[in-house]
Amino acid sequence: MSRASQLRTRWDRLAPREKTLVGATAALIAAALVWLILIGPALSVVLSAPEQQRALDAQLQRVRGLQLQAQALQSQPKQNHDDALRQLESSVRERLGTSARLLASGDRATVTLTGAAPDAVAQWLTQARLNARTLPSEARLRRNAAGLWEGTLVLTLPPR
Repeated sequence: MSRASQLRTRWDRLAPREKTLVGATAALIAAALVWLILIGPALSVVLSAPEQQRALDAQLQRVRGLQLQAQALQSQPKQNHDDALRQLESSVRERLGTSARLLASGDRATVTLTGAAPDAVAQWLTQARLNARTLPSEARLRRNAAGLWEGTLVLTLPPR
């Protein structure tokens, strides 16, 4: 006797009430499987789409801002070594004051920080990158107990 015929015989022996319960259980299991496999994942994608769209839009705006900044930098005329060094010296005095000391040697400039405020260092680095066209090549920084930066930054100056 085959497996299908055994099941059919068993089904025929069940009372009408038992057949109804087995049918309802099978329908409930089928509905749960349809939800778990088809509807649930699709619904979660649809519900999370607006949040993902906002995140992607914000990321796109940041990338476009960086693109505009890169284009502005590319359109600026080339700056020579001496002008860059003067710009860098000026920015160190203006932004970092007595908490920084600048020493230039060749195509590198070393800035030694002693108790510089983190915000001032961040603003100064941005100004040094944009105005003096220097790039940080090395950084050995640590925070002191007061939360201020101490250490050295080595910047690469434009070629002579």
